[in-house]
Amino acid sequence: MKKIILLLTLLFTFNASAQYNILSAVQLNEGAEDQYLALEAFMGPVHDLAIEKGIQNWQTVWKVTSETGENGPHYIINTGFSSKEQLDAHDKSWADGDWLAVAIEAYKGKISARRVERIMNDLGSESKERRNYHLKTVDRTIWAGGTLEPGDTFSLTPTQAQNDDFENYESLFWKPYVEKAIINGKHIYWRLAKVYERNENAYEGITHFFFNRFVEGGSMTDGVPTDSFKFKKLQEGLNAASQHSDPITLELVSRHN
Repeated sequence: MKKIILLLTLLFTFNASAQYNILSAVQLNEGAEDQYLALEAFMGPVHDLAIEKGIQNWQTVWKVTSETGENGPHYIINTGFSSKEQLDAHDKSWADGDWLAVAIEAYKGKISARRVERIMNDLGSESKERRNYHLKTVDRTIWAGGTLEPGDTFSLTPTQAQNDDFENYESLFWKPYVEKAIINGKHIYWRLAKVYERNENAYEGITHFFFNRFVEGGSMTDGVPTDSFKFKKLQEGLNAASQHSDPITLELVSRHN
C-alpha cells in the first residue's frame, strides 16, 4: 500500500514554479571555524526574519565531511527562492545594505543596533574564499525523507556537461530509475540543477550540480538489470554527456524555512 501511495505521489505531484537557489562554497581561513559557526548562529534569527519578509524561502548550512583537497570548501550554504526575480531582489538587498536593517530588527530589544552593525560588518572576515553559484532546477524527484535535522547527510556532485544531450539523458532516462528506487525505499531524493551565473572566483568548469539524499545501504539502481544491453548503452550515453567530480558529502548544521 505504501508503494502505491508513493507511486501516485510521483505521478501527480509537481512543482508549479521553478526552484532557484544560491549555492555558496565557503573556504575558511585557518583556525576560523569557531568564528564562522558563531557568525552563522548569529545569522539564524536574521534568516528567519528574512524568510518571514519574503526575501528568501529557506536557507541551510552544511559542513563538508569528505576530503575535497587543499582548495576545497569547508562549508556549503544553500539558499532557496521560488523565482529568479526573488533571487535577484535578494542579491540587490545585500548590495544595498538592507540586511543590516533586517538584522537590527531581528535583534531588537536583545542586542544594541551598534553591536549588530559591528557583527554584520565582520561577516566574511572568517572566509578565505567564497565561490557562489546561481542555480536553476532542471529536474528533480519528490522528497521522500521527512524533515531534515542537524546531523543529516546529503551528497553534492559538481558536474560538467559535455554535450547538449546531457540534461535529456538525466531527465528522460536516469530519473525514472531513481524514482523506482524511491518507490522501493532505496533512495530519498534526487535533483539536477544548472549553473546560470557565478561570481568571479567560482569554477568555470562546473555547469551543473547533482543533489542526492541516500538511504543507508540503498542504491539508485536497486532492482535494475545493470548488466543488460539497454542499461549499458544508457550508461555509455550518460558517460559521454557529462564529467562528474567526486561527490561531496555534507552534514547539516542548521536549517531555516
